[in-house]
Amino acid sequence: MRAFGKTISDVATSLLSQPDEIMLEVGAGGELLVARLRVLVAALLLLLPLLNAISGGSINETMIGLSGAIFVNVASQVWLYLAKRKRRYYWLPFASGAYDVTAATLVLILLAFNHLPSALNSMVVWCGYLVAIMMTALRNDGRVTLFVGALALLQYGWLIWGVFAAATSPELLISIEYGTVSVANQTQRLVILAVFTLITTTVVYRMQRLVEMSGTDGLTKLPNRTWLLHRFPRLVDAARNDGASLSLALIDLDYFKRINDEVGHQAGDRALQHVVRVLNDRIEGDEWLVRLGGEEFVLLLRRPMGSAWERVDLLRRAVAEDPFVAERGADPQRVTFSAGLASFPNDGNDLSALLKRADSRLRQGKTDGRNRVIAREH
Repeated sequence: MRAFGKTISDVATSLLSQPDEIMLEVGAGGELLVARLRVLVAALLLLLPLLNAISGGSINETMIGLSGAIFVNVASQVWLYLAKRKRRYYWLPFASGAYDVTAATLVLILLAFNHLPSALNSMVVWCGYLVAIMMTALRNDGRVTLFVGALALLQYGWLIWGVFAAATSPELLISIEYGTVSVANQTQRLVILAVFTLITTTVVYRMQRLVEMSGTDGLTKLPNRTWLLHRFPRLVDAARNDGASLSLALIDLDYFKRINDEVGHQAGDRALQHVVRVLNDRIEGDEWLVRLGGEEFVLLLRRPMGSAWERVDLLRRAVAEDPFVAERGADPQRVTFSAGLASFPNDGNDLSALLKRADSRLRQGKTDGRNRVIAREH
């Protein structure tokens, strides 16, 4: 029971936390996809008033449907324009999700003014809530799904209360076209909205875990190359906009193959974890450590070259002074690393150029004797 409670707590924490860099990037693409789907759905909604008129619906209902469809089409173009400016507006998923729910509620309110039962028993419009909740899965953010689901429950619950309050007699809740509105069937709809929110939230959680695995190194739990490819352009944009500095250190452990040969690959993995632990204990808030693969790492620092060199050299000395013990009773083994530095924009404007320059300086450090940090060529 305790394990189950911990699992639920972990899931809730994950869903309510801000997604990582890869998830934000995927979510931005999802928001754009949602905006395009919204445009398509809005165009299809223009057919509903026509079908209603052909099938003998009232003029009032047809005009209400037509007005709503026109409004939805105009608004969908606005949301599409905003979504194309990916990740510029962090509030966009919440705002557009709230719009999707509120649009369905407003149409139901308009129907209520014309005919009370249609406000609660119109399945076509009510399904707009389900579509709004379902589309949050494409945004890959559990917070958005929970927000939209809760908003749908709140608004529809308020609408139910309003309709029953406005019905001065039970006969007003009976309709030949829409059937009888009852507390039981409306409670069932609220339950369906809650269940649909729960299912969509579960799908989002699963997607988050899969994406998280793709951006995390399994051995060290550090961000990996995929994370770096998504995160780095944002750091460059932030540095350019703020007039700040950004430096990159390419780190490679010295003689690591010898460690694997002497104590085995499992102990070599523990040596990597040991180095990462030493570095993580000293990493600051504006620094990010990434594992590229093997014994190679990247450290990103929002610092100019001179300050970055001092920080990386401090970390180099910390690793060298904290020997690795392969197993209990074994002799401690000194682990060191060499690093090459490159800075934006002096050494390049993109990740590829900076890694190339940093690698050149790293190789120079290896040639010069290892266990050193190189910031410029001889």
